Amino acid sequence: MKGLKDLKKQIAKAAEALEEARKENTKLQDEVDSLWSMMDEITESDIEQYSHLLKELKTEIEEKELMTTKKVADC
Repeated sequence: MKGLKDLKKQIAKAAEALEEARKENTKLQDEVDSLWSMMDEITESDIEQYSHLLKELKTEIEEKELMTTKKVADC
């Protein structure tokens, strides 16, 4: 009988540890979700912040291409 009581105590401890692990897992999952949300916001902000630089660069490249002559001048 003593072995059965010990086994029941071990099962109860394991069930308690499992429940604590589930709670911790839920808490950590919420933190991960929050961090991903923050990363998405930062990425979106960076795109908005730096997209004008890419547009300016594209304009510069297009202007340079239009101003560059590849034909040799007749002298």
